[in-house]
Amino acid sequence: MLDIVWRCDKDNKVEYVWFDTGLEYQATKDHLKYLENKYGIKIIPYKAIKPIPTTCRQYGQPFLSKHVSEMIRRLQRYNFKFKDKCFEELYKEYPKCKSALEWWCNLKKSPAFNIKQNKWLKEFLIESPPTFAISNLCCKYAKKDVAHKLLKENDYDLQIVGVRKAEGGVRATAYKSCFDENGSGYDNYRPLFWYKDSDKQEYDEHYEIVHSKCYTEYGFKRTGCACCPFGRECEDELKAVNIFEPKLFKAVNNIFGDSYEYTRKYREFYKEKEEELKSKK
Repeated sequence: MLDIVWRCDKDNKVEYVWFDTGLEYQATKDHLKYLENKYGIKIIPYKAIKPIPTTCRQYGQPFLSKHVSEMIRRLQRYNFKFKDKCFEELYKEYPKCKSALEWWCNLKKSPAFNIKQNKWLKEFLIESPPTFAISNLCCKYAKKDVAHKLLKENDYDLQIVGVRKAEGGVRATAYKSCFDENGSGYDNYRPLFWYKDSDKQEYDEHYEIVHSKCYTEYGFKRTGCACCPFGRECEDELKAVNIFEPKLFKAVNNIFGDSYEYTRKYREFYKEKEEELKSKK
């Protein structure tokens, strides 16, 4: 994306920024320096409003997905007991927690926003309720609020991000096009939105794009915050970081350790339930 933007920015209007979450791969930091040198640009760092380690200590650790973590966070605020009761009964007991209770009872209109979207999760939470605080607020304070503050305080008329439809996920499915206007004074442009994996590969080869060591040496398919428990390939990331960045490996285990163990426990529970189903057929 940076290469595309740089080639189109003949008048040097674009400002490049990155959000320092307080938990970044050294390979990412090294690559940012490489990009600055290659393109003759400055990539401005913006610190998190609250670094990820601080947010996790204060509010809880991320678990499974942003939506799941938000729903569990809301339930935990009201000391929810993780029992399999009907919505009406639970709503009487927890009247200020309607949305999360609808998730718990699979009453949301879209299946994607119900707990059954994650198979066996409800059964797992009932059998093994979390003993630590769960939250998705690390994203809010390290990235979302930083971006909103940046856009609010500067007179930007366009925000350019690298979301691709082919990647899937909530972010990709939230948009219908590569461009949209909004009422906040700036528009949004996603130059890679329609790119398929094959398009990316062809572009890389033609323009001789060099990617971060996270991809070329660590073997990551995508990167975000270091070893985030939301990542589908989190266990592979941990193995790679243990080899290439052992200090970071120690740090992420100190920050996300409870979530890692709980996720492993859920995965094991999932396998056992699937095996039980197969044995009954």
